[in-house]
Amino acid sequence: MSEEIIHVKSLAREYQVGTQLVRALRTVTLGINRNEYVALMGPSGSGKSTLMNILGCLDTPTKGEYWLNGTDVSRLSDDDLANIRNREIGFVFQTFNLLPRYSALDNVALPLVYAGMSKDDRHRRALEVLDQVGLSDRVDHKPNELSGGQRQRVAVARALVNNPSIILADEPTGNLDTKTSYEIMRLFSDIHTNGNTIILVTHEEDIARHAHRIIRLRDGEVETDEQNEEIVVPQLDLIQDHTKGNE
Repeated sequence: MSEEIIHVKSLAREYQVGTQLVRALRTVTLGINRNEYVALMGPSGSGKSTLMNILGCLDTPTKGEYWLNGTDVSRLSDDDLANIRNREIGFVFQTFNLLPRYSALDNVALPLVYAGMSKDDRHRRALEVLDQVGLSDRVDHKPNELSGGQRQRVAVARALVNNPSIILADEPTGNLDTKTSYEIMRLFSDIHTNGNTIILVTHEEDIARHAHRIIRLRDGEVETDEQNEEIVVPQLDLIQDHTKGNE
């Protein structure tokens, strides 16, 4: 497990719905290495969302083990899970989840409030990551003043601001057009090149093909787990040239 940042063993998650027992996950075992770029796929009801929630420390398994960066998080309390989540994981969501009355700068800096960082340091770090995603000229704009692609870039910057071990992206291009989706996937490619571990949850084959490894779930189990032999590498010029005016 020395290279593994994630290790799950015999992971299961069951829910009681009325009198019915729903087995959302059944004995999932897998490892994800540091700096891997993994796509997690599966149809509705496959257990993909349940596994994502457990990997993101948003839920705990009914059975099995989950080791994240050397810590057994399988049985942690909600408070401890929140601390691990804030420290180790950066989230990117399909719906952006930005606060509408906050500027791009303040949205990105928000996770650092919980880390106890001073305001000056928060803004300094937020400016760094906004520049990294090509939005240094949009720091004072609120979400309704940004295009869909720009809003997702703010969300990516917010995910990066804490220097997390893992970026967990849940359908990050689901609300974007094809061109803007391609630009966001280029951004993830650059983030991976810079050393981040990325777990991309998607139902779109063309988006999954950007990842280096594709794990497919069905009926709560790993159906296939294969290296991607046909990785799509977006060939765009500098990100900054493609951020303006994208809807």
